[in-house]
Amino acid sequence: MQVEQTLLKDCFIIRDTVIKDSRGYFFESFNRKKFLDLTGLDVNFVQDNQSKSSKGVVRGLHYQKGASSQAKLVRVLKGKVLDVAVDLRQSSPTFGKHIAVELTEDNNTQLFVPRGFAHGFAVLSDDTIFFYKCDNYYNKEQDTGIFYNDPALNINWQLNKDEIIVSEKDANLLLFKDAVYF
Repeated sequence: MQVEQTLLKDCFIIRDTVIKDSRGYFFESFNRKKFLDLTGLDVNFVQDNQSKSSKGVVRGLHYQKGASSQAKLVRVLKGKVLDVAVDLRQSSPTFGKHIAVELTEDNNTQLFVPRGFAHGFAVLSDDTIFFYKCDNYYNKEQDTGIFYNDPALNINWQLNKDEIIVSEKDANLLLFKDAVYF
């Protein structure tokens, strides 16, 4: 496991060592002790989620408010996404900034998104399967988000405008200026 600090504090890119042979491959996708040793963060994941999406789908930018806030460890099992994390921590020097990382089934790269961030992704290939671990349970009453195409964030989703598919819920999310911050 190799851990790379991103421009956003406590948000890490994780690259796993993949062992390949004629049968296929193997890698350890998460090891709590190694993660703690390499990041200094002691995370206890309690819920796993998985979604399947078509090319052009943009999901997010989602987050849970208050005590329901979630840290996430995200990866792609099949296909390719552009994964985005936005820092919503008002005391952070990178408040309002974002990173975008390409996650694919071939690069076995993961992104750790800490609590206090909004998260979303754009699907760049057909039939993509996205998987993530959360350190807190989903709470519908605390669920919120920021409109994916908010000009204040200026995120390049790597899709043409006419390719983008969003849910009705995501099309009606808040603008960054109206969001609940941490």
